[in-house]
Amino acid sequence: MAHVAKEMVEKSGVNLKELVDLLVKNASAELTTFYYYTILRVNLIGLEGEGIKEIAETARIEDRNHFEALVPRIYELGGQLPGDMKAFHDVSACPPAGLPKDPHDVTALLKVLVDAERCAVRGYTHICNLTFGKDHRTYDLALAILNEEIEHESWFSEFLGEGPSGHFLRRGETSPFVGKFLR
Repeated sequence: MAHVAKEMVEKSGVNLKELVDLLVKNASAELTTFYYYTILRVNLIGLEGEGIKEIAETARIEDRNHFEALVPRIYELGGQLPGDMKAFHDVSACPPAGLPKDPHDVTALLKVLVDAERCAVRGYTHICNLTFGKDHRTYDLALAILNEEIEHESWFSEFLGEGPSGHFLRRGETSPFVGKFLR
């Protein structure tokens, strides 16, 4: 663990235990979302589903990247991931993004995807608010993830006809905001 980093976070007034708990719960949400998005993506078939598959795949890979970027910060702050995968799944900050009752209902699949992204946006906004001006590294990481989660939400909400977002699918690049934490 990074002793000075931990010390500085504590001195800034951030409740370290609460922050680490939030980071672990969000890391769980990212890894479980990666898993569930794999299942959702496989079920995006037919004329309607194929048009969404590439976007779901980008969000899926970026959620895995979010997990990978969160883990070092959790350990830097003296936290750790649960040793039991089932326990880790169950602490997720967001509910499982499981298949809807009718896996061929593309609109229902999109609602699962957009709801998962909205939960993530809320979670990272909370972490940003908690760490703003106090824990610069965690804030920067949470803000980078938040930017990508907002784009994911906008992609799926457009398919639901909720209006244009101005965001476009990335070509050849994933995690443009979080990438610096993966190097």
